[in-house]
Amino acid sequence: MPLPIVNSIANWFLKKRIHQVELFLKYPNEVQEELLFNLLKKAKNTEIGKLYDFKSISNYKEFSERIPIVNYELIESLITRSRKGEHNIFWPTTINWFAKSSGTTNAKSKFIPVSSESLEDCHYAGSKDLLCLYLNNNENAQLFTGKGLRLGGSKKLYEENGTVFGDLSAILIDNMPFWAEISSTPSSTISLMSDWETKMNAIISETIHENVTSLAGVPSWMLVLLNEILDSQNSSNLGEIWQNLEVYFHGGVSFTPYKDQYKKILPENCKYYEIYNASEGFFAIQDQNSSNDLLLMLDYGIFYEFMDMETYHSNTPKVYRLDEVELHKNYAIIITTNAGLWRYKVGDTVRFTSLNPFRIKISGRTKHFINVFGEELMIENAEQALRIACSKTNADIVDFSVAPIFMEGKNKGAHEWLIEFKNKPSNLQEFSTILDQELQNVNSDYEAKRANNITLNPLQIIIARSNLFYDWLKAKEKLGGQHKIPRLSNNRNYIEELLLLNTF
Repeated sequence: MPLPIVNSIANWFLKKRIHQVELFLKYPNEVQEELLFNLLKKAKNTEIGKLYDFKSISNYKEFSERIPIVNYELIESLITRSRKGEHNIFWPTTINWFAKSSGTTNAKSKFIPVSSESLEDCHYAGSKDLLCLYLNNNENAQLFTGKGLRLGGSKKLYEENGTVFGDLSAILIDNMPFWAEISSTPSSTISLMSDWETKMNAIISETIHENVTSLAGVPSWMLVLLNEILDSQNSSNLGEIWQNLEVYFHGGVSFTPYKDQYKKILPENCKYYEIYNASEGFFAIQDQNSSNDLLLMLDYGIFYEFMDMETYHSNTPKVYRLDEVELHKNYAIIITTNAGLWRYKVGDTVRFTSLNPFRIKISGRTKHFINVFGEELMIENAEQALRIACSKTNADIVDFSVAPIFMEGKNKGAHEWLIEFKNKPSNLQEFSTILDQELQNVNSDYEAKRANNITLNPLQIIIARSNLFYDWLKAKEKLGGQHKIPRLSNNRNYIEELLLLNTF
């Protein structure tokens, strides 16, 4: 079948979903409430369902009072039992897959259950909706006249006790429907290679002569791959290699520190679409060209609650339903899902940019911030200030990590920034001053602590050697996929490891 016809058929099929999206846009709270009670009904005869008597829950108040909010450690024993082959513990259908967490900072891995429902009705539904929304916004898109270059699956899948675990992207690739497989490159065999450096060379060899129309992957690792491709072809722009490249779909880490570098190497007319997909579920999609927020997807089998970060560490944290949230406040996400996670703290924080429809921005992690001196510095603040400092000094970064310098005697505290530059600023002191001022501009708590150096001295910058962060991840066997550098920390554990490696 000619490719233009394939493109037209794919466009028509995907756009049919728009009418369903419009339904939850119009009735968001009703859709969420119906979804919650469908989950309770389906799981009423599970071990958890009987423990909390799901059958008798008749409203949200009873749900929120009866079922406790949990983190991974509180349900780890149940997940371990499920991984060993027990069924009907927290979800009625058999759990065959577990997404192994890819976080850099936890020595102990988490294994997130992935049910057949969450695989089809959440993760794959989100992927299709991403295409649907993109095509709906771009009538002349030609995505399916070529292939999408996907970058994921940093590890192979492993079987144990009859269940399978591995990186979420590896699970998705392994179960990918045929239509997605034939429209993607590289092959699943290459995508699932364990060794990152071997896989990168194989990807370049396989994709360099393809008609690539889209890219999909984590910004930090995709940038490494794309720069290798450019070097291999002695080129400075990917438009010279893939003339029909039209969009980059990205997620996993913030795009902010990398955006300017992408604009230098991708075609000028290339569009950027962000997704919010985690091991626990597919949560949100950029639904407008050039927007910087994400539409919260409300019909993927996930019921949302939001914990006010101002009360997060108190004995009585405040938790709200979707219809109770406010604009521009930081909330920790709590989810109840069609994979059997009940009132589970994901670990991410978001703030709402719109309440009609519900749009969000990812603002950070519940554990990754600096508040040693009452400055409440979030990842979003750091990345925004860093991007401005880079823009004003013509600098580019590879990666960074920030930790506190604790008060000692009469010495006041400060923040220590370890930054690996791709292009260093000509004047590091100027860069440091701009960064410090921009942090004050975006964070009033930081500004108050910095006023007249009352609590905090000016930040300090250490320039990291080339490939420091890459070598640190490699030493931990965490290259590729969604593995990431801890941006902010309340202690010096990570930065001390990095500084030690920086001397070699």
